[in-house]
Amino acid sequence: MLKRTFLFTLFILIGFGASAQKPINIGFVDMEYILENVPEYQQASSQLDQRVNEWRNEIEQKRKEISEMKTSLQNERALLTPELIEEREEEIAYQQEQATNYEQKRFGPKGDYMIQKRQLIKPIQDQVFNALQEIGENRDFDFIFDRNAESGMLFAKKRFDLSDQVLRSINRASNRKQIETKQEEKELEMAEARTAEEDEELSQREQAIQDRKSEREALIEERKRKQDSIKEARQKAFEERRERILKERQQKRDSIEAARNRKDTIN
Repeated sequence: MLKRTFLFTLFILIGFGASAQKPINIGFVDMEYILENVPEYQQASSQLDQRVNEWRNEIEQKRKEISEMKTSLQNERALLTPELIEEREEEIAYQQEQATNYEQKRFGPKGDYMIQKRQLIKPIQDQVFNALQEIGENRDFDFIFDRNAESGMLFAKKRFDLSDQVLRSINRASNRKQIETKQEEKELEMAEARTAEEDEELSQREQAIQDRKSEREALIEERKRKQDSIKEARQKAFEERRERILKERQQKRDSIEAARNRKDTIN
């Protein structure tokens, strides 16, 4: 139903654009891609995942305890009075109800997970909305859609994808808050004046420079390693020669000393 509604809306927009003097300017964003590339969201999402794992472990532990209670009752039923059986069954039913309530509290439609998920996404959504307002006004877009919505797109050319521009706008807003000097402000203004294509070209040039630097550092490191190896070999040869000379000298001394001792014994 939602897809049919989206297609109907799209046909209306295309028809309106065909009949109007100015064509309709449509863009889209990929919210999943944007969220995956916002560090603050990833950090908070990781913390939420950790809580979710803790909640699931608690629920699993509770289910295990209830299962053990049922098994125990089944094994001991023949030895219990009707009153004790009824009491144990009521306790099991109560624990099951508590476990169900706890699961709903954590994962129900109004549970902690949904609440914290909304709280996690909302600040990013606000940043995206503000960025889209700016991009929409500056580039004169008529409509911008989220391609991952349930009514999403069947086809869209890459040139309409504004996700990277939204990320740039969010990063720029973050950078503005960190400006401390006039030089940093000037550099930020120059960066903001660049287009996405210029940023990509600059990034490629910087990557090429970094690659060449890494190659030079690798060559220097290899040369140093060889020099160190030669130095170690020379040092080892020197130590061995020194050790051999000292040993020969000691043997000579021992020989002279032995000869003297024999002479003294004869006298």
